[in-house]
Amino acid sequence: MKFTLEASSRVNLIRAYSPAEIRVGEQSLRASCIVTADALISDWEPTSYAQLAPPHLEAILALQPEVVLLGTGATQRFPPASIRSVFSARGVALEVMDLGAACRTFNILVQEERRVAAALFLT
Repeated sequence: MKFTLEASSRVNLIRAYSPAEIRVGEQSLRASCIVTADALISDWEPTSYAQLAPPHLEAILALQPEVVLLGTGATQRFPPASIRSVFSARGVALEVMDLGAACRTFNILVQEERRVAAALFLT
């Protein structure tokens, strides 16, 4: 799906997504990534949602979000308690949704100037 939004060029917005690609601004990503209004981590491990483990969350939490959107690929898949508890212990809200919903929600929250991070998986 392709988006068209008018916003500051200094802010990362997700312009399009598909099962094979996420487009953040003019950058095309073909792997899992973390996106905030002003940061893009395109070489984030794990490479798939199935590999997600608590140590991977430090890269997200270092960005100091108030809410994290976890985009789990084509379908919504809830993470185990070990993942959820890391966010809970830090007082960070976690919302889990499929990739499309996470991308759309991210753009809305960024434009509301919320401290949001999207951890996005294609698979």
